[in-house]
Amino acid sequence: MVGTVKRIKLGSQGLEVSAQGLGCMAMSCLYGPPEPEPDMIALIHHAINSGITLLDTSDIYGPYTNEILVGKALKGGMRERVELATKFGISFADGGKIRGDPAYVRACCEASLKRLDIDYIDLYYQHRVDTKIPIEVTIGELKKLVEEGKIKYIGLSEACAATIRRAHAVHPITAVQLEWSLWSRDVEAEIVPTCRELGIGIVAYGPLGQGFLSSGPKLVESFSKDDFRKCMPKFQAENLEHNKKLFESVNEIAMRKGCTPAQLALGWVHHQGDDVCPIPGNTKIEQLNENIQALSVKLAPEEMAELDSIALADAVKGDRYPDGVTTYKDSDTPPLSSWRPS
Repeated sequence: MVGTVKRIKLGSQGLEVSAQGLGCMAMSCLYGPPEPEPDMIALIHHAINSGITLLDTSDIYGPYTNEILVGKALKGGMRERVELATKFGISFADGGKIRGDPAYVRACCEASLKRLDIDYIDLYYQHRVDTKIPIEVTIGELKKLVEEGKIKYIGLSEACAATIRRAHAVHPITAVQLEWSLWSRDVEAEIVPTCRELGIGIVAYGPLGQGFLSSGPKLVESFSKDDFRKCMPKFQAENLEHNKKLFESVNEIAMRKGCTPAQLALGWVHHQGDDVCPIPGNTKIEQLNENIQALSVKLAPEEMAELDSIALADAVKGDRYPDGVTTYKDSDTPPLSSWRPS
């Protein structure tokens, strides 16, 4: 299966990745108890051998344990075959506080390098934007890490258009990670056009709507007691009855095309352009294989139009996250002229 996934250029700074990546979060946290380590290492190896080379993790996943898991999976010559992305910015030690001060940025990078047991990070994201510190200050420290060879490319996650522009003016941003799917389309208004104007690649997390576009409403029956999705508004009973219409429509079109609803939903993301790389999460090899086959789904313009028509902004009820979880809507930072380092 080696080489079955095509390659794309992510952004305009030279990074090349598999057209579909692998989100590693669910292997360690948020969707239930951690999965068995040997099984997840085998899954990561299977992904790499199938041509999936963009691996996505973060220091907050676990916390810390997901980076350690990915690091173990990259032993034995696997490191040279992947583009590794990780993130900083949500401080577990500070109770989930968002931080972007230079000392913290540097300390996080050093700690991630150690946990991953690697010499450099291919793509290093600010996971959430620290709204107390000018974005120029955070990016300035990341720029130093690039110059020192500790990271190759800089990314932002959940950043608004204005913050992306200001960051890009300090050092070119290679990729912006955002939630984008038939279930979540608000980024299309400003963020996606801004990325394209600036030559920034787009990494789409949650391309299967946290699993909803794979299984529909019955998904909630499988949630464990500590599954974070139980708190998400779109999965609440008062919204789920409405939201199931989207899944039913997607499933109907998928049956017509002879693919699964997950493959159709992923195919829709892939058809947004060659500057978009979705990173569905997987904990089972059969799911991974199913998702890889989504790259073969061909959608005619009229089919894209049909999917767009059933996935309008008002087709899904419920916010993306519960109150208190920050997103790009909370990512404006103070002007650089206001910065007085302590």
